Parts: sequence; C-alpha cells; structure tokens
Amino acid sequence: MALEITYAEVRFKNGSNSSGTNSESPAEKVWSCCPKNWKSFSSKCYFIATDSKSWNESEKNCSRMEAHLLVINTKDEQDFINRNLDKQSAYFVGLSDPEGQGRWQWVDQTPYNKSTTFWLPGEPSNPNERCVVLQTRSSSWGWNDVPCVESQRSVCEMMNIYL
Repeated sequence: MALEITYAEVRFKNGSNSSGTNSESPAEKVWSCCPKNWKSFSSKCYFIATDSKSWNESEKNCSRMEAHLLVINTKDEQDFINRNLDKQSAYFVGLSDPEGQGRWQWVDQTPYNKSTTFWLPGEPSNPNERCVVLQTRSSSWGWNDVPCVESQRSVCEMMNIYL
C-alpha cells in the first residue's frame, strides 16, 4: 500500500524543533513524518478509524497499513489520543485477555504494566469481555473491557517514518 506523506517535522540533534537559522549542517537534521490523515505525537503516528469493526478485524485493518492497534505507554500518550477522539464513540486499543484469565497483553508484546493503566472505575469487569476500548464515562476517558466481536471504532499506531 502506497502511503502519501503530508506531515513532516525537523528535529535537530540538539533536540530543538525550531525553524530558521541553525548553525548545524543539513546532515545534522533528522526528518520524520506520518502518512496522510495520521496524527503525530512524540515518535509515533496514529490513525483514528471512523468505521466500526470487531477487534480482530480492526487489528487486521491496522496491519494492512503496516501498523497495529494502539499500545498506550504513558499518560501523555493517552491524553493526546483522547483529545482527538469523538466522545460519542468507543475505540479498540491493542490490549486483550485472550484466555479470560486476567492476563492482559499488548499486540506488540509490550509488557502489561499495572501501574500504567487507565481503567474506568469498576473495570475490567467480566472475564468474557476480553478486548479493550477507550471510551468516556461521566466525561472521563478510560479503558473498558468489552466483547471482542462487538463493532467499535479503533486507533492504529506506527512509528514515525524517518527520512
């Protein structure tokens, strides 16, 4: 699949993102970008799907774009994503419990860290609900376990493309 790039960012080795005159040579610049219609945050690109699919179909859709369902590593990342979502919808993320035993795992094999979770109060609540969505409850975003066969929107993630 050919991806059209519409966002580019220049980072200098000294960490500056500023534009204008810089004493460093062009070889010192690092260019990163995201495909068209993706959003950039930190070193990652995010695609927010507007169609609804099951968790498995959502992950396949992300894979077709050379990405995977969203893996949330920090509160800043979760907050960035939340600011870009429709509060009337729920979005699959790449966290699941395939056996229904409370052994949550991320699609990219990132270790599940109980100290960096954003479950809504009372969640996870049902061993038959083995997939996770981001959704609002009482105007707060958080994680909720849901059946994997439900149709929900989703968020895909990939690393920035470096040129």
